[in-house]
Amino acid sequence: MHKVAVIGASGYMGGELLRLLSQHPEVQVRVVTSEQSSGKPVTDLFPNLTVLSHLRFEPALPEAIAERADLIFVSLPHKLAQGTVAQFVRRGKRVVDLSADYRLKNTKTYQDWYQTPHRYPSLLKQAVYGLTEFYRTKIKKARLIANPGCYSTAALLGLVPLVQRKLVRLDSIIVDAKSGISGAGRSGLSIHQFTEANEGLEAYQIGHHRHLPEIEQELKALAGRSVQVTFTPHLVPLNRGILCTIYAKLNQPRRWTATDLNDLYHTFYKNEPFIQILRSDTAPNPKYVRGSNLCQIGLAVDTHTQTAIVITALDNLGKGGAGQAVQNMNLMLGLKETAGLTSSGVWP
Repeated sequence: MHKVAVIGASGYMGGELLRLLSQHPEVQVRVVTSEQSSGKPVTDLFPNLTVLSHLRFEPALPEAIAERADLIFVSLPHKLAQGTVAQFVRRGKRVVDLSADYRLKNTKTYQDWYQTPHRYPSLLKQAVYGLTEFYRTKIKKARLIANPGCYSTAALLGLVPLVQRKLVRLDSIIVDAKSGISGAGRSGLSIHQFTEANEGLEAYQIGHHRHLPEIEQELKALAGRSVQVTFTPHLVPLNRGILCTIYAKLNQPRRWTATDLNDLYHTFYKNEPFIQILRSDTAPNPKYVRGSNLCQIGLAVDTHTQTAIVITALDNLGKGGAGQAVQNMNLMLGLKETAGLTSSGVWP
């Protein structure tokens, strides 16, 4: 059994990690940390995790924890994760970081978006962006994985086939995304309370959401030149889930149809266990993938404007976070990639 630790395990993402790891056939959770909840049993914060009732939250002391775990998940807020990640890597541990601190390769871009300098630029260069379907070979050899953001995962899984095949105009990409409230974490902000979020729908961080540079960075790597994306996220009254509707003008002179796109995506993702390309008469829905590591993709073409419309749905805590982190862990440890992740979505 491989021994793992979850640093910053008291949030929604940490709780989902613990749920997935508790049912993993080849992994044992040895350490869970939380500064505010230190000393409390895991079930005080996550009453669903009775299988982990023997574990208590403890302070994050890297030197002591490194002796008890082979691989470390870091689920701390951005800025705070930088130093913790570096301490574990220095001690020879494999790390999957779920914060944003090692996703952006350019230190200036990181400072511009997160208003703090990156103190470990050499380690930043070593980090592998953990979008599993596209960096699988690098992930297997990596010591540090920068797990992608939830919106970034949903957008990139929908866009990469089009951009990689040079099928769309790179100045025309629009991502309209909607996320459940758990994506904001256990912040306690009033806008995330039931009475204020229920029956509401609100766009937020318009034009400056922190997942935007992530999306553009990865598309630039594919296209070989800068790509500018119009990205608008929305908060919807769901517990969990993301739906992205992506628009991009198709290159002329070919006249594309939805069948053409469907064939393209089926071929592109034919060997991917967690990508589902839906029939043209079925639309993706976050409800269908809740609690799973799946991403559904639906495809259409506006023939009047020759615009590709790609719709993706995933669980922001699953394929958009903890599920993808476990998928990456499996590769890093030489395990079957789907281990611990084969559960279907929860219905209804």
